[in-house]
Parts: sequence; structure tokens; C-alpha cells
Amino acid sequence: MRILKSAILAAALFGGAWSAQAQNYDVVILNGRVMDPETNFDAVRNVGVIDGKIAAITTDVITGQETIDASGLVVSPGFIDGHSHVVDAPLGQKAVLRDGVTSAMDLEVGAWPVDFWYNNLAGRSQVNYGASVGAGAARTKVFKPDYNPNNGNIITDLFTGVPVGIDWSTRVATESERQQIFDIVEEGLKAGALGIGPPAGYMVNGLTTQEIIGFQKLAAKYGRFTHVHTRFSSQSPPTSALLAFQEAIDPAVAYGGGVIIAHFTAQSLALTDAAIKYVDAIRAKGTQVILEVYPYNFGAAGNGVSADYLDPDNYQRNMGRSYEDIIDTITGQPLDKASFEKMIKDDPNHPVLFYNATEEDMLKGVSDPNVLIGCDCFPFTDPKTGKMVTAWDTPWNAVNTHPRTVGAHAKVLRLTREKKVDLTLMQAISKMSYQYAKFLEDNGVSQMAFKGRLQIGADADITIFDPATATDHSTLEQGENALPSTGIPYVLVNGTVIVKGSKVLKDVFPGQPIRNLIQD
Repeated sequence: MRILKSAILAAALFGGAWSAQAQNYDVVILNGRVMDPETNFDAVRNVGVIDGKIAAITTDVITGQETIDASGLVVSPGFIDGHSHVVDAPLGQKAVLRDGVTSAMDLEVGAWPVDFWYNNLAGRSQVNYGASVGAGAARTKVFKPDYNPNNGNIITDLFTGVPVGIDWSTRVATESERQQIFDIVEEGLKAGALGIGPPAGYMVNGLTTQEIIGFQKLAAKYGRFTHVHTRFSSQSPPTSALLAFQEAIDPAVAYGGGVIIAHFTAQSLALTDAAIKYVDAIRAKGTQVILEVYPYNFGAAGNGVSADYLDPDNYQRNMGRSYEDIIDTITGQPLDKASFEKMIKDDPNHPVLFYNATEEDMLKGVSDPNVLIGCDCFPFTDPKTGKMVTAWDTPWNAVNTHPRTVGAHAKVLRLTREKKVDLTLMQAISKMSYQYAKFLEDNGVSQMAFKGRLQIGADADITIFDPATATDHSTLEQGENALPSTGIPYVLVNGTVIVKGSKVLKDVFPGQPIRNLIQD
């Protein structure tokens, strides 16, 4: 990265005249406020792009085949999100592009089979895409040998009726079965998976700590990381979030490898301050651990209303919530005891939203400059049938989802502008781009050395937004929770303009795989 840093510093000090010798760029971005979170470079410059790379950052007049006037706009690295469950759906890609995301990965639940998942997206992705290997899917295959994934995404399988069963969540593996699970996960790492996704929060009664240790040992063996939805969403003993954080992090202290703690405020709740201090202390001693958060105080249950943490013994006692804090995604109506129990019996995978942390604790998490932003982008459903919707042309007001799917990054920009969080604009950009890239780079994903930066030589993944107007519009109201972000008029993926005038261009597929080397 020294080359990239030197290049942008030279451009800053000397006006970039040397970098503008090539006069015929593919794309030029003129008069924008260029912000690079790695070097803290922040100045009005012209940017030239050639062959998918940033080739010039200069005060010189430059021309190209395509010109964007970015006067009054910020030119930032494309946003990077490691927690997207819709990266393999056309409508999902369209949504995250409107939110400024250029690289979307499913690291929490992950993919399996890994090569199957990547092959399905080859040549038809509008964003850069990647995945971990899914530990939940590996458990499913061991416990249900006839499991036949639809597209390598177990969440899609759950929402589309592919037989998955419940053993993956509730069954305790024998020693022999544990080894089979590890073998499947290791095969996924050899197939190029970025890390390992063990969603322990959905396997509270089935997943053993031995498995969590085993996953982390594999991550360390291959120089990778785990992305963990931790076991407990709780602010009460004996099953507190801090205990679950320790369960995920301590194996990394012992064996190595990195750890991302997913949507941590949804687990830590009133323990958010304590969680931040604990993780800061662990990181200061050299362990590669980092927290991730979405800017909402309500979530979406990955396997529906039967999610372990929504059991009344946990949701009411340990999270301090009630039945009425759970919302039917299809109807938008809150549940009560009778409707909850009926739903559990008749449709245990029914999609629901649920309140978790307080607004205050969520904002504390977003405000911390060391915490990553991950949307936990969730599938879209038809409000009449409840069926999953993926078609690119679907009207935004015709589907339901969690608002974070379409608005997480623009919301961070809005919260920063409105002083609802204690962040500078540069810090907000960094949390959504460079810091995610840097963590992945430091934990085995070499491609990320060229992403998350606005520097000469970096990949031309670029998000251009209006700092005065960029905002989210998605709410919990029916017909409004999939409304896309605005104030982000241009997005480039690998040097191709994919969002133009706030419209995503159809049938343009510049996205490339983010994938580790395939090993024999």
C-alpha cells in the first residue's frame, strides 16, 4: 500500500500534474471533493479512470470518453459491505447500488457449495461479490445428506421452501459429525471462500463451543477470519452478550485468525459500552477482532419467527422486549401472544422484524469510529403472498424488506450530517469503505488492498454523493420499507458507471468476484 499512499500524497502536494499526462481517460470525474480515508486526503480534484483503475487525481484539466461533473459532491471510495444476504439477487444488487455499495459480501451466513455460489454470479453481477463458507449449511449437509441447495444461499433456501430441516439449528453434533462439518468448511476455504460464517445465534442449542473453536482454528490455519452472529442476544446473566463475545473471540486469542462480531448492538443491548471497551482492549493486545453494526434498533430474523433469540424466555427476559415488539414483515402488524404462538406452530420460518437495542445504544455503536457498518441486507418479499422477490424490475413500493436493506449507508451519512452520531464525514466514509477493506486485507483477502481507497492505482470503485442531501427513505410503513436512498447520483464499479443520475443501469455487469485463491 506504500505505492498508493505515495501516489496520492504526491498528487496532493504537486497538483497531480505528473499523473495527468495520459489525456484520454475512460471516465473523468471533475471538480469533486475527493476524500480518501486511508490518507485523510480531502480536496477538490479531478479524477481520471483507465481500465478500471484510478489513474489520475489532479488539478489539471483532463478529458475522457465519459464525463461526470461532481461539483458540490463528495467523491469517495465505493462503500464495502460484508454483511449482505441479497448480493446474489438482482433486486438486492440494485438496492445496494442506490445506497452507494460497490462490493457486497455475505460473510455472516455465507455460501455453500462455494464454487457453485460464485459460478452462479460469474458475468452477471452489477457489484463486486464474495462470501464466506457457511457453517450452518455445512451442518445441514451433515445432518441432512440429501440437502440440495438452490443457489448456494441457505437463507434463500429457507425463504423459498427448499427442504432444510431444523437439525442444523438444534442438533448437537457427535465427534464424528463435527469432523465432517469441519471437512466441509475446509473444502470451502480451499474453494476460495473469504472466511467462515458460523451464525451461532441461530444455533444456540445445537452448536457447541468445540465447533466455534474448530472454526477459528481453521480460519487461523488459512490466514482468514470468522464472521460471527454470536450465541446470545442478552443483557442479563447467565447468558449475556459479553459471554457470547468471549466465546467467539477467545479462540482467536489462542489460535489466531480474525473475528468480526456481527450487528453487535443487537446482541449487546444495554451492555454496548462494556462490549466496545472489551473489544478495544483485546484489539490493543494484537488480536484481529472488530465490531460491526447496522444503524437501526430493530432487526430481521434470518430463519423467521422461530429464531432462537425470539423465544419468550430470551426475548422478554434477557432482551427486555415483548410480543408487541415483533412485527409481521408481510402485514406490518405487531404480534401478540396468541399470534406469536400460532405463527410458531403453523409457519415457523415466517419473516418478522423485531426491536432489539434501544435507539441510544444503537447510536453509541454507530458513533464508535472503530466499528464497521454492515447492512445485514435482507431478502425482499411480496406483501400479498410472502414469497421471496428477486426480479430487478420490481417496483420499490411493491415489496417488503428490512429498511436497512436499502438505506443503511445513506442513513449513516444522514446521521452524521444531523449530528445524531459523533462522527466526522471522513470517519463515516472510512467505516463504510476503507476499514472494512483493511480488515479483510489483513485477514487473507489480498484483493482488498486495492479497494476502500480513493488513490492512484486503486480499483475504480467510486461512490459520488451529495453530503447535504444523501439520505435514507425506508421506514417500517408498508409500501415504504423498500424505498431506495437518494443523494447518491453516481456509482462506479471497476471503472464502469453503473448508477447514473441516481438510476441503476440495467444489464450492465461490471462486478467481479472477491475470492481467495482456489487450492487443491
